Amino acid sequence: MERREALKRVAYLMGGAISATTMGVLFESFTVLDKSKMVNFSVSDEAILAEFAEIIIPTTAACPGAKAAGLGTFIPKMIRDCYPANLQELFASGLKAMDEKCIKTFGKNFVTLSDAERLQVVTELREDAKANHKQPSFFTIARDLTILGYYSSEIGCTQAREYLLIPGRYDGSAPLEPGQKAWATS
Repeated sequence: MERREALKRVAYLMGGAISATTMGVLFESFTVLDKSKMVNFSVSDEAILAEFAEIIIPTTAACPGAKAAGLGTFIPKMIRDCYPANLQELFASGLKAMDEKCIKTFGKNFVTLSDAERLQVVTELREDAKANHKQPSFFTIARDLTILGYYSSEIGCTQAREYLLIPGRYDGSAPLEPGQKAWATS
C-alpha cells in the first residue's frame, strides 16, 4: 500500500477531526503536480512547523508529542507532495505571515517565543480561521496535517492510542473508561 493510500484511510477514520479542505486534497486524484510551482521549505520552516505542531499535540507525561513524531518534516512533505500549487502558496505565505507577526509583536521569531507566546499566536490563528471558516487557511491545513501525521505515526499509533496487534472481534460501541486511550490496530 502506498503512503498516500494509507493516509487517506487514516483521514477517513478521523472523519470530523479533519477539515473538508484537507479531506478533499487527500481524496482528490492529482495525476501530476506541476513541479515548477512547488513551494520549497527551509530547515528553519521545518523547525517552525515542528514547534507549531507541538502546540497542537504537546508532549505529556504519558506520551511524546508532535515534535517527537517528526511532524516538522512530515507537514512540508505532505504540502509539496499532495497539495495543489494554490494551496501550497497559501500555506507558505501563511507560515511566513505567522513568523512576521511574531517578530512584529514579540520581537522574535516563532521558534524563540515562550510557550505562552506561541500559544497566544496559535490561538489567534485559530480564531481567524474560525471567523473565515469557508476559506482554507494556514492554521487549518497545519492543524489537519498535525493530526493526520501524528495519528498515522508510530508514536501516535502505539503510544497515544491503545495498541492491539491482532484485534479480536469488531465492536463499534465498546465502552471506554474515563482517561482510557482510543484503540489503534494494525
